[in-house]
Amino acid sequence: MQCLILAGGRGERMRPLTDEIPKVLLPVAGKPFLQWQIDYLKNYGIKEIILAVGYKAEKIENYFGNGEKFGVKITYSREKEPLGTGGAIKNAENLIKNNNILVLNGDSFVDIDIKKMLEFHQKKKKPITIAVRKTKDVNRYGSVLINKDSIVTSFQEKKEKNGDIKECFINAGVYIFQKKILKYFPLDRCVSLEKEIFPKFVNKITAFKINGYFIDIGIPKDYKKANIDFKKPDFLKNN
Repeated sequence: MQCLILAGGRGERMRPLTDEIPKVLLPVAGKPFLQWQIDYLKNYGIKEIILAVGYKAEKIENYFGNGEKFGVKITYSREKEPLGTGGAIKNAENLIKNNNILVLNGDSFVDIDIKKMLEFHQKKKKPITIAVRKTKDVNRYGSVLINKDSIVTSFQEKKEKNGDIKECFINAGVYIFQKKILKYFPLDRCVSLEKEIFPKFVNKITAFKINGYFIDIGIPKDYKKANIDFKKPDFLKNN
């Protein structure tokens, strides 16, 4: 199975750290954040990786090259201008070989059983599966509503201010798409998965529930936390 990692973002909230380096190359516990993701994928036998790059793409390409020294095969899907999460996937369509493609956000790390998620996706026979996780912090991420059959019924946008919000599910940034669904993604323009694609396919998306470690290094507070967590011996086994 191939994995497409969305690594083209500018990391505006992480400036000035991202003025000279793309967010996915920010060092975490001694190595670039993206390298942690690639090493994790290798544990599941995933060694064919597509990197969707844009902002300071040359630095990512110079570091990882063709992936040989990291034990994987890496190809690149390059954006001439920002395409958003959905547009970046569409831009990489010609590099996808199989019927299903695993997609990760390049700025988040999720402890997830990829094999079980793929089995779940194949069993449900829906075009899209997303990983969801319970949290009380839906203000930052927005929430995903699902029914008893694990079908997504609606998405709620992230809120600007804290409110009286009960614990619910958030989008954890790990997806499996049937390749054929990509024909419905607009071409050559900026497209948001969360705002444009997912709402269009409500009731055709299954939610794979996870409870393992999750972190998004998109803000300084969580970037600092990741540097602490990743240094802990066997930290994934304790979450």
